[in-house]
Amino acid sequence: MIPIYTVDAFTNTPFKGNPAAVCILQEYPEHDQWLQQVAAETNLPETAFLVDLGNGHYRLRWFTPKKEVDLCGHATLACAQVLWETGVAYNFDKLRFQTKSGLLTAKRLDHAIELNFPVESPSPAVLPQSLADALDGIQPASVSRNRLDFIVEVESEAEVRELKPNFKLLKNIPARGVLVTSRSEREEFDFVARCFFSPVGIDEDPVTGSAYCGLAPYWKDRLGKSSFTAAQLSERGGIVKMQLAGDRVFLHGQAVIVVKGLLMRYN
Repeated sequence: MIPIYTVDAFTNTPFKGNPAAVCILQEYPEHDQWLQQVAAETNLPETAFLVDLGNGHYRLRWFTPKKEVDLCGHATLACAQVLWETGVAYNFDKLRFQTKSGLLTAKRLDHAIELNFPVESPSPAVLPQSLADALDGIQPASVSRNRLDFIVEVESEAEVRELKPNFKLLKNIPARGVLVTSRSEREEFDFVARCFFSPVGIDEDPVTGSAYCGLAPYWKDRLGKSSFTAAQLSERGGIVKMQLAGDRVFLHGQAVIVVKGLLMRYN
């Protein structure tokens, strides 16, 4: 039997933020089919699978209900919370995760966890017609693209809030997803965003750590600063604080375990 947890990330309140499942394995199975089946069974935005490599170093993989992904912030935050709260990694104030996006770290702070992630710098792009149709014909102020997502800036926070994408059409865009963003109308936030990942099986993600690897450098150029507080305007909502430092972005957040259980292994 395998320990499995459901964790709400980028929040300190149960049933808010973004939920992820965390499975701690002795080793990865020979074939990935079982990992994908577990992710489909949990049916959460991400399921993370950890294997202990020793000395606070872990191999980490992330799966949506539909496929494996290269980078995920909230599930990494969830893993760190599980490892520290359950005492598995109580000797280590810094955890290292070997992933498809290289080495990521999580550092334990007094009232938060700091993730060290790679910057995913965007470049100007043309809005594909398929994406324009999926976004109900909005008129973007700017369109950019990095290796993961499209970034679509609109003129107002109200446009971000009120957007109703066509998720059926959105599934066909040539990217992991699309990040729709604007400057915030509130003093406590620098910018707002909503994140849609229909191509990988998540129509709207509640709070998306990896999205800010692209949004932080995007807004640095526009706001002339390197430290931000952003609000993700999903139904569950979330707040992400971040700091750019060269080719890295430091994301600060909290997480709370809401379910603990055992997974019967059938692979």
